[in-house]
Amino acid sequence: MTPPVHPAPPQRYRWRLASYDGIAPDRLGALTDGAGDTRPHARFLGELTACTAKVLARAEGADLVFVGRSLDSMYDLLTGAFEHSGWEGRLLRLPLSGLCDDDWGPAERHRLREHLAAAGLEPYALARRARPIALLDVVHQGTTFTTVHRQLTDWIEESREPWPVIRRKLRYIGVTEQGTTSPRHWRWQQDRAHDWVRTLPAGHVVNVSLDSRMWSELADRRPKVTPGFPPHQWFDVETTTKTRHRHLAHALAFAKALVEAGRSRAVRDELIRLMAREPGFAGREQRRLALALRAGPRTP
Repeated sequence: MTPPVHPAPPQRYRWRLASYDGIAPDRLGALTDGAGDTRPHARFLGELTACTAKVLARAEGADLVFVGRSLDSMYDLLTGAFEHSGWEGRLLRLPLSGLCDDDWGPAERHRLREHLAAAGLEPYALARRARPIALLDVVHQGTTFTTVHRQLTDWIEESREPWPVIRRKLRYIGVTEQGTTSPRHWRWQQDRAHDWVRTLPAGHVVNVSLDSRMWSELADRRPKVTPGFPPHQWFDVETTTKTRHRHLAHALAFAKALVEAGRSRAVRDELIRLMAREPGFAGREQRRLALALRAGPRTP
């Protein structure tokens, strides 16, 4: 069967800050002028590294799809850590925001499918991929994951691809605000609005918690390199241009500093050390991932 062809949809341009697939990083020129000292402070970097290690361990070797912009800092850290390792191509992006399909029409649903295909989530490709794939996002109530999953499963059903095969490869990882450990504490995936969670195998929807301050820093307060990309802007041709905004210099410089931090031996060793504390670290894929981190960025 010939795989379906889906045109690449217009997306916000995001500067390339690390080398991958033989392509050098973008030259930023004067874009970071006036940003000042944007190196991440030790506490932020430590908490981000710890959260990232848990995500890598709990993903169980899956390719990672970063949904939206909230975890851009984690994406940048990992693009540095895996540069020239062969793993950097397994860091994918679904750079959409405001995903709630209550009032969508056919055009929005079709455009989302183009975005899903660009992130490796087309049903034909999902059914035939060798490795699992995990969608990753900061989660409050789970609306984004529910929207993506509903639209994706509708597409799978229409395309008649085998759901029993795909469900074994599909995962979701939510970075949540830390709460109590009580069994009575509300967790987004236990809400009846997200019954789809129970259609996936046990352990395919997992969380990594952060304290409220750090969670809010990533989700809300940290300046982003690109503006948001809600559905009503998905059809604007201008979205593919390099968008300038008042926080761009600081956001770009900070993102570049995180890529540099990811390249460092100290951060890569810490990722390995913290991954090893996770119960799933004994798996073959996690060990291979640790070897890639230990080898470090190499000259292509």
